[in-house]
Amino acid sequence: MTHILLPDDSYRRLAFYLSMEEYLAKETPLSSCFFLWSVKPTVIFGRNQDMQAEVNVDYCEANGVDMVRRKSGGGCVYADEGNLMLSYITRETDVNSVFAGYLKGLSEALREMGFNAVATEHNDVLVDGRKVSGNAFYALPQSSIVHGTLLLNEDFTAMEKAITPSKEKLGKHGVQSVRQRVGNLGADMDVVKTHLIEHFCDSEYVLSAEEIKQIEEIEKTYLDENFLKFGRYKK
Repeated sequence: MTHILLPDDSYRRLAFYLSMEEYLAKETPLSSCFFLWSVKPTVIFGRNQDMQAEVNVDYCEANGVDMVRRKSGGGCVYADEGNLMLSYITRETDVNSVFAGYLKGLSEALREMGFNAVATEHNDVLVDGRKVSGNAFYALPQSSIVHGTLLLNEDFTAMEKAITPSKEKLGKHGVQSVRQRVGNLGADMDVVKTHLIEHFCDSEYVLSAEEIKQIEEIEKTYLDENFLKFGRYKK
């Protein structure tokens, strides 16, 4: 698997990284690739979710929390600098096989670091019964994208204020709040990054300036106001 690198350390929004996934899935010949990233406080929600029902929009606007709709399904997630984001792209297109293989690899990597990690049928990874990684799938005709979280030192107080899951959704997991269900690994981000790259990858590729421009063109689709609010584009 190939580790994808950016040509510089400039800060980029979450929508850029989702666009980077799309570009790699559609425009490069790589059979599989992987990259890691983190962002300033951002709420990301699924393609078919009701933004108003899942996100505390007033809180986010007042506190500078970005809001992004992704093109994959799944639930609402809060990310900040303490949350390591993971992106995996493969030419495989069988959803079950892709998810199973990736989650197996992630769980193994965490166990190698001393964590009691297990993958679940809901595409999460738990450590000691708490969710430390949630993952979503975006299917394209010729490839698959799996993107997810890895909680290291996330601000759970801000997370609880930024997202608003229904009581019914929490009830399915037998908890009263999101905070009861998730946990931080409490590990150093650089150490975790290095280990994951070594575990998954055997080569690397640095994106060119021209490729960055193409990714920024895709990013505009995520920044479309109609897509953000309703999950569709203006005609």
